[in-house]
Amino acid sequence: MYKIYINETPLILISNEELINEVYPRENVLQIAYAGKKKTILNYIDNLEKDSKYEAIILHHANLELLFNDFISLFRVVKAGGGLVTNEKDEILFIFRRGFWDLPKGKLDPGEDYKTAAVREVKEECGLNNLERKKKLLTTYHVFKNKNKNRVLKKTKWFHMLTTDSQLVPQTEEDIEEARWRDLGEFLASGDVCYNNINDVLFTYFKKV
Repeated sequence: MYKIYINETPLILISNEELINEVYPRENVLQIAYAGKKKTILNYIDNLEKDSKYEAIILHHANLELLFNDFISLFRVVKAGGGLVTNEKDEILFIFRRGFWDLPKGKLDPGEDYKTAAVREVKEECGLNNLERKKKLLTTYHVFKNKNKNRVLKKTKWFHMLTTDSQLVPQTEEDIEEARWRDLGEFLASGDVCYNNINDVLFTYFKKV
């Protein structure tokens, strides 16, 4: 299964076999069998970009990889690495950027792998030095439009990291206004705004600890 956020609403690509075993609410969820025509994928992307009335759109097909490859063929793909960093108090490192609470992440440099990029971005965006990379958490996808109004698919691989550092230095040239250690329960109870794919990262970490 692949979950791609478009305008903060998930487009879910899933195999027919997986769909049988998954339970989705029927209300406000559109479920369609993919017939192999890429134009229909574009129609659903348009729908989600225009404040869709649906909470999710599910496309299913017998061959999930065929469906996913048809989907990504419609985009320029940008690869990124990100980190969910915890300290000795088990607090999580959050950054505040452009009106949202987020986690540090960034695009891969030429020749760089996801793990290396994730560690580098955390160091650059938050001023940390001592990082121990642990396990991979998950991969997220979201669609955005670049300055030329072209659609881009961002693929981000997320890793859990540990640090003994406490002092944070936000990278202001990347529009990061604040970097802060926060308790996960406090953050979830606060109602502070974050992107849905960040919620997925937090939930995955919570399930694995």
